[in-house]
Amino acid sequence: MKRLIAIAATLAALTTACAETGAQPLGPAPGNGSAPPTGSPTTSPSTSPDPTRSMTYELWFNYDGSLFVTRRTEPFTPAVGRRALEALMDGPMDAERDARVVTSINPGTRLLDLTIDDGVATVDLDATFSAEETPAIAVGSLSQIVYTLTQFDSIDGVVFEVEGTPLPNFGGYELDGAQSRADFADQLPLILVESPGIGERVSSPATIAGTANTFEAVVSILILDQDGRTVASTFTMATCGSGCRGTYTTDVRYDVETRQPGTIRVYEVSAMDGSPIHVVDIPVMLTP
Repeated sequence: MKRLIAIAATLAALTTACAETGAQPLGPAPGNGSAPPTGSPTTSPSTSPDPTRSMTYELWFNYDGSLFVTRRTEPFTPAVGRRALEALMDGPMDAERDARVVTSINPGTRLLDLTIDDGVATVDLDATFSAEETPAIAVGSLSQIVYTLTQFDSIDGVVFEVEGTPLPNFGGYELDGAQSRADFADQLPLILVESPGIGERVSSPATIAGTANTFEAVVSILILDQDGRTVASTFTMATCGSGCRGTYTTDVRYDVETRQPGTIRVYEVSAMDGSPIHVVDIPVMLTP
């Protein structure tokens, strides 16, 4: 899932900028990057955004009780890891909330510091982060931060601190060493839609992609117009299923006469009664 997402002017320019942070923006947009640094810890620098370049990075929130990925595109800054965490603390945008995307991180949580040393990011948060410690909040907020930071090639795991003090456990969740994506794999939904994003403008054929763990690896897809009418119905196969997670991608043709809001619906057909289950609805803008 680690894909390069920084849009940079040249390879040399991005190499120089990212060397300060060890963070490389990953995601759907094409771009360039550099090898992560090794040695002593580094702190993400506070540098002004460069309006002549842009970057796209992932944010991991929550949808229907599971992890959900969305993206932001902003002016480029070498401190992309810090910027991604700050955006994560801000929570979903209005359009994402309207699509039932939420965050488990306690509102008002502030990032105090971020350092990266030999593949491990140490995240220092203020006391608001751990002010409410229910198991659901704990596992949800930890997984959101881990997945958001480990999108970058320079970060394999995350250590948590609160007000400069290591966080040994949170809501009953033991934090023994650096936390990785493998520690929170059970927080992924059975169907994850990585593309298109919420509010994205699509045209026919629409590319629909993500990961899934469905019965016999079958992933079903509908495209609905602004009135909820089906303008496309199909299915595709993930690379693995029935107990293992695989990737899927397919181009789906549809027909609408005018530009209009629509919905990409990705789901599994129940083997018991044929009903749609594990439904993910992504509101988009359909164009002819």
